[in-house]
Amino acid sequence: MTAQADRRSNWTLAALAAPCLPLAGLGLPLVVYLPEYYASELGLSLAAVGTAFMAVRFLDMAFDPYIGGVMDRTRSRFGRFKLWFAIGAPILMLASYMLFMAKPGVDTLYLWIWLLVVYAGVSIASLSQLAWAAVLSPQYDQRSRIYAWWQAGNVVGMILVLTLPALLPALFPALKAQAHVIGVQAMGWFIVILMPLTVGLALWKVPEPEVKSENKHSGIREYLALFKRPTVVRILFADLLIGTGPAITGALFFFFFERVKGFDKSQASLLLLVYFIGGLVGAPLWTWLSHKISKHKALAVSGFVYAGMTMCSLAIPQGSMPVAALLMFLIGVPYAAGAFLLRAMMADIGDEERLASGVDRTGLLYAILAGTVKIGSAAAVGVTFPLLQVLGFDPTGKGVDAGLGSLSILFAAVPAAMAILASLLVWRFPLTPERHAEIRAALAARDIEASAVPKAAE
Repeated sequence: MTAQADRRSNWTLAALAAPCLPLAGLGLPLVVYLPEYYASELGLSLAAVGTAFMAVRFLDMAFDPYIGGVMDRTRSRFGRFKLWFAIGAPILMLASYMLFMAKPGVDTLYLWIWLLVVYAGVSIASLSQLAWAAVLSPQYDQRSRIYAWWQAGNVVGMILVLTLPALLPALFPALKAQAHVIGVQAMGWFIVILMPLTVGLALWKVPEPEVKSENKHSGIREYLALFKRPTVVRILFADLLIGTGPAITGALFFFFFERVKGFDKSQASLLLLVYFIGGLVGAPLWTWLSHKISKHKALAVSGFVYAGMTMCSLAIPQGSMPVAALLMFLIGVPYAAGAFLLRAMMADIGDEERLASGVDRTGLLYAILAGTVKIGSAAAVGVTFPLLQVLGFDPTGKGVDAGLGSLSILFAAVPAAMAILASLLVWRFPLTPERHAEIRAALAARDIEASAVPKAAE
């Protein structure tokens, strides 16, 4: 296949990224809005809600390698990953409706059941979409471009869903009395309506090239065996560091800007929106840089920039919205790089693994990255909140300023240190463009040889 043929059109990549709108629109409320909603509006205890969201997240981690292995073994005329992507959509639609439209009086069992269903659907949809993107092009630079579109779709989805709680009361003043409830339900309808439309578009317009691979067993044993590959381990730790840092910043975002910097909640919400806009603007920038200096070095540069900008947040003047907005935009620009460059690098590792084993382990490889994301998001709340309590921070803010210094360190210094460590980890990543070109040439030669054997026999 020629380099020109490997370059997918912008329309094709836009169709692939379109389902990211409802997927990201689901992912953000699952972390930011729904836990608080079930406690404040639906009457469940904080302990019950916190336990359910954290425990189901960890249970879901065990599901990832299983479903990733099943995807790798799937063979159908419809495709491997397209088939599973189609299966995930109705699961997510049903579970989203049940979670977002729940009425007061629901019990903890209800929450557990639908969280298990929704996270199963998220695993199926996200793993199949990432693996599908990996096989769209075998080219090193094109993969950066493909995942940049994927990341842009995620950021746009988060921006859109963030605007709903503020937009609806502004358009319909009569809804202000129930703004919180209406806002959460609007997020649910956003997911339920967009899911079939965007998934249908992707299935219709985006092809799934066939990858030559032996159809061997893929399961927990094969999943664990991938950790013996040095490139996988390095990507794993880098993804954990790069993902956990912004997760900590997100978990402490409102505490920091309200208690330390003197903004109100609406101003802080606007700053969060500006942060994601920065991420949207940054995606093409890091794609361009990855073409110039390689994916791993572009990723390292983004980590150093993120660390510097995040530390500058400590110098924001009290209540200065222009300075805070500018800085949050600049912090958001490098935020975009980690998610899509790491996934593009994992696609290259998939080629490395297929050359060594003869088996396409794309599904299992992306299950590994899914696990680090879940660990990071769970630790962001499960570790920082209890630590803040030990350090004397009072979340109610009743005239007590103890713990604000500790809050500032956790908000800025810890994520910055994680970003720098990740950058040092990937700076000398061994799977360079030159090494990947050698791997692709060896795979092409082997595929040609394998195709010639049946013809000779015939």
